[in-house]
Amino acid sequence: MAAAFPAAAALPARRAPTPSLRPSPPLSWSASIAHSRVPPAPHLVLSPPPVPSNRSSLVVRAAWTRRSRREAEERPNRKSWKQRTDMYMRPFLLNVFFSKRFVHAKVVHRGTSKVISVASTNAKDLRNTLPSLIDENACRTIGRLIAERSMDADVFAMSFEPKKNERIEGKLGIVIDTIKEHGIIFV
Repeated sequence: MAAAFPAAAALPARRAPTPSLRPSPPLSWSASIAHSRVPPAPHLVLSPPPVPSNRSSLVVRAAWTRRSRREAEERPNRKSWKQRTDMYMRPFLLNVFFSKRFVHAKVVHRGTSKVISVASTNAKDLRNTLPSLIDENACRTIGRLIAERSMDADVFAMSFEPKKNERIEGKLGIVIDTIKEHGIIFV
């Protein structure tokens, strides 16, 4: 064999691996990269990008510059800071709907659109027990149920955003006041 492979004769004989008491380190992608202590060639070293001489090209390259007036006029529907962050500052929103026959209320998490608690006078247990499904007594019952079910879900603060030209009075005021009376904070 030494005649066929002359370089093999110059290699030292292989030794059998000795068993060690500690486990070998887990393999990772970085273990497959050959490590060398030779510095990289000068043309491969990363250098900062060259700074352009004219100011207009610098503005185009920067991603964090403010919008120009013309750009703001072309796209006026950009949301304000409050509109963008309100969902995270007040995550639970109360939604109340009054139909001609029933009162519906639910608490929704704005970020995930998950319903936290629901109460309606159209539910079987309330439909059969309440004398009227749309009067003030029904609104108080809906408010109490929303408060109890929200507290069971560990929600102790919520917000209500009235629609345009909607006043918090009458039946809606009764629902919200009842929720407040039962320990829920409105922010």
